[in-house]
Amino acid sequence: MFVHRQLQFESATFDVELEEEDVPVSRTRPPRNFKIKIRQTRNIVMRDLFQFLQARGSLTSNCQMAIMAMDIIISHKISTIYPTVNRSFYTPRITHPLSGGIEVCQGYYQSARPTRGRMMINVDLSATAFYESGPLVQIVANILDRTYNELYGGISENDRQKLEWIMEGLRIRDNHRSGNRRKFKVEGLTQTPASRTMFDRGDGSIIDVRTYFQNAYNRPLVYPLLPCVIVRRNVYLPIEVCDVIPEQRYMRKLNDEQIANMMNFTRQNPTIRANKIQEGLNILNYRRNEYLQQFGMSISTDMTVVNARILPTPTIEYHPTSREYRIQPKDGVWNLRDKKVATGATLGSWSVLAFENDTRLPDHVIYTFVRELVSTCQDTGMNIPNRNPPILRANIQGTTEESLKLAWLRAGNTAKAQPQLILCVLPNRGLQLYAEIKRVSDTVIGVATQCIQSIHMRNPKKQYCASVCLKLNVKLGGMNSFLIPEHIHFVTERPTILIGADVSHPAPGDNQSPSFAALCASMDAKASRYAASIRVQARRYEIIADLANMVKELLKIFYQTCGRKPERILFYRDGVSEGQFNSVLQIEINAVRAACQALEARYRPTITFVVVQKRHHARFFPMERQYTDRTGNCFPGTVVDVGITHPFEFDFYLLSHPGLLGTSRPTHYHVLFDENGFNANSLQTLSYNLCYIYVRCTRAVSLVPPVYYAHIVSNRAKFHLNSESGDDVTFGVVKQELQRVMYFA
Repeated sequence: MFVHRQLQFESATFDVELEEEDVPVSRTRPPRNFKIKIRQTRNIVMRDLFQFLQARGSLTSNCQMAIMAMDIIISHKISTIYPTVNRSFYTPRITHPLSGGIEVCQGYYQSARPTRGRMMINVDLSATAFYESGPLVQIVANILDRTYNELYGGISENDRQKLEWIMEGLRIRDNHRSGNRRKFKVEGLTQTPASRTMFDRGDGSIIDVRTYFQNAYNRPLVYPLLPCVIVRRNVYLPIEVCDVIPEQRYMRKLNDEQIANMMNFTRQNPTIRANKIQEGLNILNYRRNEYLQQFGMSISTDMTVVNARILPTPTIEYHPTSREYRIQPKDGVWNLRDKKVATGATLGSWSVLAFENDTRLPDHVIYTFVRELVSTCQDTGMNIPNRNPPILRANIQGTTEESLKLAWLRAGNTAKAQPQLILCVLPNRGLQLYAEIKRVSDTVIGVATQCIQSIHMRNPKKQYCASVCLKLNVKLGGMNSFLIPEHIHFVTERPTILIGADVSHPAPGDNQSPSFAALCASMDAKASRYAASIRVQARRYEIIADLANMVKELLKIFYQTCGRKPERILFYRDGVSEGQFNSVLQIEINAVRAACQALEARYRPTITFVVVQKRHHARFFPMERQYTDRTGNCFPGTVVDVGITHPFEFDFYLLSHPGLLGTSRPTHYHVLFDENGFNANSLQTLSYNLCYIYVRCTRAVSLVPPVYYAHIVSNRAKFHLNSESGDDVTFGVVKQELQRVMYFA
């Protein structure tokens, strides 16, 4: 509790009487009595905060408490009017159905942020999923994608289980009593329909739910073959007498269709987003907020104007025999026309494995695609002596592992050489088959795989084949492109390793799976080739537990590749919130140092440690049309390091990628430790330039490649769990032959 003035007591106890909510009139309970004790714990000394904002003091506990108090004060009034989740509130009038009884609700995020010389409020759009409100039978129809007529005949056991999983914990009201609507929480669904669900009336007689509602309430059931809702032990309600209470957040994982619908709803170009944020400010109405007035706070309703710079575009280099071997991209995008990869890999031993039958995907379609792919790869600088790989069909009766092993053997026997690649043709985008292919190829066989959806085979396009070629080349040890030395001066002038780190956690509600830590590190002076290291660790633990050994692994590979030890380490760390900065800094920098000294007692390369954040709510809206790209966003290379940054630490926002859809999100880089003497411009320019040599595409990406790769690898590691060997879950280790190439690309 925060108060704006001294109360008349330091400690006091109050007796409070509260009546029960929603108790039926016939069972009125007496009010409940509570004792409330209020005790003053501290005064917030604002002087500490002002000193911190003016760069004259550190972030003390007083500062943190003052910022927390401001967060609570600015959100208190709005939280009494609208449903609130953390720092966001949601307005039920702006909703959109997502399918499956779920809707997305637009809201607004607000947070008090310390910046140079003043506190600011960060306001942005926010969106989250809620259960649809209204008749429960309608929600059931939406979840199962059925009409009301299709529900008359009842539902299958699979559908019942699906409903129970989605609806468990849902708050509902009954609607069969006039003027007396009770609230309940769904505990489950009966395994029998209402017409066959029996219960004891209390006098020893047994009756089914349908007959009971007909006799007791003169309510003949329209859907007697649907199960009943269990609201407490031995208390069952027919689905049709229940209504879903509004404003209940949906906490489970959304399916692919729901995610796509949500993305379409939340994706708005910069002009629309800026206007909607302004609408949110009108709803917040800071000027008429009596709590702000009491605490002497005033907030401007204008967006802040900050100065930005646009960094120069780097020059990318391809193979010298290319017709266009040096290019300076325009607006962050280019293509492979007239270009050959910097170092083309040779593909001699490979096979094609189709997970489709020959009726749906005839052999001639596969041959046509392979011919186009080989031609594109050759044009792009790869060497493919074996243009007619053997084509196999996956055995439907057997396992994916057996089919892949057979394809591996056939590739090796046909080429009389160690198999290099299996091209897998998938029927759809289903994750289960893809995950099993990657588990087997990465951890059991040790061969690169490239998955293709069969839809792309039927009409092979040059552009699609070119993007596949980029991935194939690096998986086989090639290099696609690099920056000219003067544009990554920090990396080329002395042996330097770039390391990206990320930890991926299980999905919300998953209390079984572990977390995965991944590092990806550059292996050459061009910062184009990377090697990866993975560890499984305690669930939802953010600090990388075995970081010292992971860094040691990568330093050894760097030495074996380059013949020299790195003299400098630039460590980009993803996925860390501000509250974890200090612990990550102390523990992880010590781990990097320990890794170096474990290799050689006197080995002390200089370290720079940068936290990379994408999960934030800062957005940039260009003020003049001449500074916008075709989507209305800022140009790639826009950097902001004044006005909205930390009062005195080294941080900046960099928008490195061209706009695609909606409003681009800049990446926030925060330097926690620097022994390499970076100035603002040198680190900003290096980070931006690196975004042009991400191997998978010919466009600048939104965050530095080492972190991007670490993110991919930590998510890929989830596929390496093998739960088919009984109850024990085992974690497969990536085979040695893949660890030195970009198998994850």
